[in-house]
Amino acid sequence: MNVSIIIPCFNEEKTISDIIHSVKNNINDNDEIIVIDDYSTDKTRNILEVDLKSKIDNLILNEKNFGKGYSIRKGIERSKGDIILIQDADLEYDPSDYQRLLKPIKEGFADVVYGSRFIGSEEKRVLYFWHMIGNKLLTLLSNMLTNLNLTDMEVCYKVFKANVIKDIKLEENRFGFEPEVTAKISKKNLKIYEVGVKYFGRTYSDGKKITWRDGFSALRCIFYYNLFR
Repeated sequence: MNVSIIIPCFNEEKTISDIIHSVKNNINDNDEIIVIDDYSTDKTRNILEVDLKSKIDNLILNEKNFGKGYSIRKGIERSKGDIILIQDADLEYDPSDYQRLLKPIKEGFADVVYGSRFIGSEEKRVLYFWHMIGNKLLTLLSNMLTNLNLTDMEVCYKVFKANVIKDIKLEENRFGFEPEVTAKISKKNLKIYEVGVKYFGRTYSDGKKITWRDGFSALRCIFYYNLFR
């Protein structure tokens, strides 16, 4: 089963080279790397077009800043693999976890696999208490409406059989992708698994972008996609 790694990015000049090389070292020759640059204003786009050109199978350059959800949709549309895996362009998540994430699908147990920063014995950076509480509250509320028992709905690492995710109409352009896709897979007869992953979180001074505003957007998406769609 071939894997498409989808990497949305925006202003990640400090990390983009490292993450692409790490991804390349953890996939097979017949897998593909798809990078979507969401109109970066730093040197990210130049690094992608020049330094990393030979490492990327498909580079999509957005004509303006649309958001993570939009970029993921574009990557899914271009993907050719049997499995689709979402990877952030920072270094918070380690591609060495790929085999653990892919195993349930490749062995026929799962249709969808979520990573989790809150289970397993892997390394986790100790960071913001209130971010952790916020993530757990959003996951709890999502679980109440989806009737799933996830521990980390907001995690970056989400893996899908290609036919599963391509059959879902995704609408959110920004960080609302996480609760939206969770709500929509919960309404289908799918086998969903969860796997503990490493987490090397960033501070805001390191370049972390998500804010409290995104938390309110996630709340809106949890209610909207579970109750009204």
